[in-house]
Order: sequence, then C-alpha cells, then structure tokens
Amino acid sequence: QVQLVESGGGLVQAGGSLRLPCAAFGCTCSRYTMGWFCQAPGKGREFVAAVSWSRSIPYYADSVKGRFTLSRDNAKNTVYLQMNSLKPEDTAVYYCAAAVGSLPRTANLYDYWGQGTQVTVSS
Repeated sequence: QVQLVESGGGLVQAGGSLRLPCAAFGCTCSRYTMGWFCQAPGKGREFVAAVSWSRSIPYYADSVKGRFTLSRDNAKNTVYLQMNSLKPEDTAVYYCAAAVGSLPRTANLYDYWGQGTQVTVSS
C-alpha cells in the first residue's frame, strides 16, 4: 500500500554534506511519522531522526543534533534529511521509514521501509 523511495547517498569527505530525499507513494501522509534510520556494517538499525506529517517539530538522535535537519514538502509527499558536518562514524546505509504513532524511535515500530541509500564518509 505504501512505498518509500530514498536516494541522495554517496561518498563525501568528513565535514561535507548530503541531502537525502524520501518520497512516499500510496499513503495518506498526514497519518504517519516519517523516520530515518541508519545501519552500519555489523551493527543494528539505529534511529536518526523523525517528524510527523501533521506536526512540524522533528526529533533527532543525540549523535546528530546540530548537524542533521529534517524538512518536509507536503505537496510532493517528500521528507528531506539534510546531513551537515558529516563524520566517518556516520557511514552507513540510511533508510526512510513510516509509522503510525507519535514519533516512534524504535525500528520495530515502523511499518514501511525504503530500500536504503549508502552514505560513506571518508576521513
């Protein structure tokens, strides 16, 4: 029913920036929280940030506060993760996800997932 497509990953130097869009299809977006998770090699999927379609205030993991910013384009059903001051520790596959509920921060609470986009930060 719901399809999520994220993109924008790539290889950047430490201190650089990337912008990851996540486009949602087939959903009533106002009912969902849109979240971002990352998964580094050999590690579990970790929460990065989330924002609801009906509420503009986002929530960020401590590790990305002050560096990453979420924004929305409601007309395009798209959420953007702006990633600034990237660190090698940010290297991971980044996934967009959608959930019903008030800003869930646990991966198993999300119902729909994108395919992931690779972000690699070199030192």
